[in-house]
Amino acid sequence: MAQETSRDVGPIVLLGPPGAGKGTQAKRIMEKYLVPQVSTGDLLRYNVAQGTELGRAAQAVMARGELVSDDLVCEMVRQRLKQPDCHRGYILDGFPRTAAQAGWLDALLDDRLFDNSRPTRAWPIVIRLEVDYNELLCRITGRRSCPTCGRIYNIHFQPPAVDELCDVDGTKLETRNDDRLEVIQPRLAAYQEQTAPVADYYQRTGRLICVNGDQAVDEVTRQIFRIIEDHHS
Repeated sequence: MAQETSRDVGPIVLLGPPGAGKGTQAKRIMEKYLVPQVSTGDLLRYNVAQGTELGRAAQAVMARGELVSDDLVCEMVRQRLKQPDCHRGYILDGFPRTAAQAGWLDALLDDRLFDNSRPTRAWPIVIRLEVDYNELLCRITGRRSCPTCGRIYNIHFQPPAVDELCDVDGTKLETRNDDRLEVIQPRLAAYQEQTAPVADYYQRTGRLICVNGDQAVDEVTRQIFRIIEDHHS
């Protein structure tokens, strides 16, 4: 493990629709390389809770029912990436969401003033998890959770022994509202519309690497680790 945790892995961007497995893979990358996951959602909540200047500005925007601007989000990201725990690398979660944000990130990483200790720029490793649409629907709409012990099932791939009951304590399983078909279909459509330009941006720059997310979770992890290793070999 010492070899993995001592090397620079640089920025890592995971792209993929809801249910593609980004959360699982991000956790495994974090555990192997000991780099943080930088979530724009967490950054927003932190700044609002701490009452920072950025947080107050964002809160005022949200109070009007408007979306937080790219400028505010990007500045939160910039400040976070300057922290010592990001020195060897980090996983970006929820960013970039637009081609404009992807361009801003490249400009930031290309700025010697951002990190003048490094002689070369570190372009992000951009990995897109590709999952068949019907597979995504089965993964998401088939999810069930136990409200008592928190165990997760899938009625298609990992069903409980007794239909809709937890194997551990017999509690009736629940479906999250976000996992219902009428909710997830618009979410998938919105993801495709919003993030397709991000993938196109990285495709044009020759930095987009696609991984088949329909494979077993361990195989997806193996391929992602290999991509990271090859990037720095």
